[in-house]
Amino acid sequence: MASLERGDIVARHSHKLDVIFKIVDLFKKDGKDYAILKGIDFRLVCDAPVEDLVKIKPEDIANHWRQVFTRNNDCVRRSLSRRQNNQQCLRNGKEIQTFAVPGTVLHIDGDQDYLELCLTTYKQLGVPANGYVFPEEKHAGMLQELLPKHLPNILVTTGHDGFIPGKRDFKDIKSYRNSSHFVNAVKSARAFEHNRDSLVIFAGACQSHYEALLQAGANFASSPERVLIHAFDPVFIVERVAYTPVSEAVSLKEVIEHTITGYPGIGGVETRGCFRQGVPKSPY
Repeated sequence: MASLERGDIVARHSHKLDVIFKIVDLFKKDGKDYAILKGIDFRLVCDAPVEDLVKIKPEDIANHWRQVFTRNNDCVRRSLSRRQNNQQCLRNGKEIQTFAVPGTVLHIDGDQDYLELCLTTYKQLGVPANGYVFPEEKHAGMLQELLPKHLPNILVTTGHDGFIPGKRDFKDIKSYRNSSHFVNAVKSARAFEHNRDSLVIFAGACQSHYEALLQAGANFASSPERVLIHAFDPVFIVERVAYTPVSEAVSLKEVIEHTITGYPGIGGVETRGCFRQGVPKSPY
């Protein structure tokens, strides 16, 4: 199949090289060579004729990742800066040290590379997280085991998705590659915990059926305008929820504008935070 192989990093000439992909499989259709593609930093899966693909040079890939991590690090710095506060309170005129108890996360991803990126970012942000990789169609079943095991405050079910070429109805769940699997995962989680404040759920990936995910019980979902979302978008939603006090509602405006994609890619409903402050802090 031309000179391309599984694992090669490519872009689509017909789309002006707008998204960089990894080739995950090659196949024939109607006598032509095709590749199944997954975005390297956008949560998109699609297929394209091999003849439409352009192999990306190593130096261009390295430059792309530098830009991605620069943008990600800027978001991390803003998050940490926002949370800087005086971790002390007064008792009888004496300062008493407090401690932080952020919300805990269970992150299930359809992509190993993305999961590793997200777990690294959770660690940078001080968000306690457990992560697993399963194909999107297995998320719902695995949650029946993983939710009782971890009892998280926040659940992320994500991976890759996309509107299927040739489909016309954006309201039809069958027009999407994996949206139905994310919907099933949300329903499975809501069967375990129906309260949206007791278990906060982010669900979806690129171009996912936003309305169906919210209707199934997600607090936050993609993608209102069926656009691509960034690999790190779920992480920055989660960080805001994990560090917003339980006595307060998460600011939808702030949390969505803090993501890389913004309103076209991410939306949600009113949700309380998961952060608790404790006192006193143990010296041990």
